[in-house]
Amino acid sequence: MPQKNVVVNKNRNQMSKSSIKFSLIIPVYNRPQEVEELLESLTLQTKKHFEVIIVEDGSVADCKYVVDKYIDRLDISYFYKENSGPGQSRNYGAQHASGEYFIVLDSDCIIPPNYIDSLFCEIEAGEVDAFGGPDKASNHFTNIQKAINYAMTSFFTTGGIRGGKKKLDKFYPRSFNMGIKKDVYLDLGGFSNMRFGEDIDFSIRLYKNNYVVKLFPSAYVYHKRRTDWRKFFKQVFNSGIARVNLYKIYPESLKLVYLLPAAFVLFTLFCMVSAIFCLYAILPVVLWAFLIFVDSSTKNKNLYIGLLSVIASFVQLTGYGMGLLSASWKRLVLKRDKYSAFERNFYE
Repeated sequence: MPQKNVVVNKNRNQMSKSSIKFSLIIPVYNRPQEVEELLESLTLQTKKHFEVIIVEDGSVADCKYVVDKYIDRLDISYFYKENSGPGQSRNYGAQHASGEYFIVLDSDCIIPPNYIDSLFCEIEAGEVDAFGGPDKASNHFTNIQKAINYAMTSFFTTGGIRGGKKKLDKFYPRSFNMGIKKDVYLDLGGFSNMRFGEDIDFSIRLYKNNYVVKLFPSAYVYHKRRTDWRKFFKQVFNSGIARVNLYKIYPESLKLVYLLPAAFVLFTLFCMVSAIFCLYAILPVVLWAFLIFVDSSTKNKNLYIGLLSVIASFVQLTGYGMGLLSASWKRLVLKRDKYSAFERNFYE
């Protein structure tokens, strides 16, 4: 295992520091195969004005051997540190970054060839301090990954709040695809020590400090996300908890749309209990599932993905809603000072 808290591999021979436009900061935990897919996609960029900073966050299965393969193909640095979660790992990477803009990416992303070029074009179009782009599903993703992508981006699941041309709230950049001016990042002190929801916390602070935040629709990434239902449920459950934790810090951040998953859980439970006495009581939930099936099947041109999307959408709404209800009960009703779902490792 590499020595901790030191740079293991660093190569800056491809370009001088003064010519580097972007620093791509990527925290990693036990994902060498995904890192290889990510780095391979970065070699295909049409513009090369970027450096890559990989921060290994206490992994057992580290990716140093993967990074070594790209030392002559990318301007890449590799660091290994104790596990502290993605937010603090991004801060660690930022300390070693030299770009004018920090681009924060997840290790399970694949970057389209025109991504860096799109960033240049969007930034040159007008003043911006921070930005983010949408995420999509690649044709090479598994059917479950495509279904989860649908659930996380669909209007029928409140996924529109994640960003896109149509959204239910103003755009908050997320850490799977987020860009920040270096001086803005330093002014805000980087990411907080929250284990989940730290990207929303950062976005809220951007708005509170009157920075210009924009959505870059053309700068999208392919985001693989979780690969099975259990991991997906845990992810969205933790997101629901994070929303309450954020409310305790920023009461004004809680919007009605964030309560819809909790309302969905309660309404579905009501319909299921009522169906014992009247079968038609479950009809609204069935109609919602049918809409999901038709919409996803049409967009993905695949009936099976449409069916899986019903499952993914149900998991997304119930997981988030249950997390929010659980945290609300413990923090708002029982008045516990601290409630966290992240005592175990963030990445598990």
